[in-house]
Amino acid sequence: MSLTVYVSSVSSSTELKKHQQKITMVLGGKKIPYTIADIASSEDAKREMKNAAGADSHPPQIVNDGIYCGDFFAFDEAVESETLNEFLRLS
Repeated sequence: MSLTVYVSSVSSSTELKKHQQKITMVLGGKKIPYTIADIASSEDAKREMKNAAGADSHPPQIVNDGIYCGDFFAFDEAVESETLNEFLRLS
């Protein structure tokens, strides 16, 4: 498993920052290993995110072993419905 969370360290949007923070807090709290890929500091990361999630996508986006899982809203829904493992393709 290689879970990657695509984020942007450069944003004036407090909503975006809260979304990114919630994802990392939930994953950390559940002890799910993940890697952060900052699209603001890496063109490769930005290209990877756009290839996985679509050209019009914006962070945060989640990918597991190259397979697109979803964005923050899909993640949040999976947490609420207790289907996070399925969403992240962990099971």
